[in-house]
Amino acid sequence: MIYEMRVYRCVPGRLPALLKRFETATLKLWEKHGIRQAGFFTTLIGESSQELTYFLAWESLAEREKKWGAFVTDPDWLEARSKSEADGQIVGNIVSQLLTPTAFSAVK
Repeated sequence: MIYEMRVYRCVPGRLPALLKRFETATLKLWEKHGIRQAGFFTTLIGESSQELTYFLAWESLAEREKKWGAFVTDPDWLEARSKSEADGQIVGNIVSQLLTPTAFSAVK
């Protein structure tokens, strides 16, 4: 199993818009494409309270390439993203890391 950690740092004040987009559009589209989330988190204490961190679970890099590629080019996603940004940009930057569990990890 491979886990992808994605950290979205929002434009100041735009975290609520990002959370709404995930709740109302993104998660439904992930379901359509078979993308499995492994947890969502906001930052309670840390460098920025304007961050959303989440994890995705992949069977392989090939699965990630196929499913993520289909999602990011889906016309429904492009429309949802555009509508959610009608009031301005939401995300300032995104950091993504692909992780593999250690032999002693509770998560495999």
